[in-house]
Amino acid sequence: MTLASENLLWLRGQALASGMRSVSAVLDHLVSTARAGGQVHESTIRSVVGTVRIAEADPGLVSADAALRTMFPRSMVAERAGGYRGKRKTATAPVVTRRARR
Repeated sequence: MTLASENLLWLRGQALASGMRSVSAVLDHLVSTARAGGQVHESTIRSVVGTVRIAEADPGLVSADAALRTMFPRSMVAERAGGYRGKRKTATAPVVTRRARR
């Protein structure tokens, strides 16, 4: 990435003033904020389709949990295992089951 000297100086100032670790952290934050705020050129694709590759050796994603755990440090994991329980259903609520699409 090439930046004009005045932009690099501004980014360094942002890093120091914000307490972020580096210019890279400031850039990452700016890009994330812009993306989340919808500040993108209207002709750009905002889909993530095609950005995930499934290993031919594991088409059922049997080893996906282990692979993801190796990608992220333990300190980033905020939830305990099994933390995805939804609300409990009452006895009067109808239970709806759906078949998986093939």
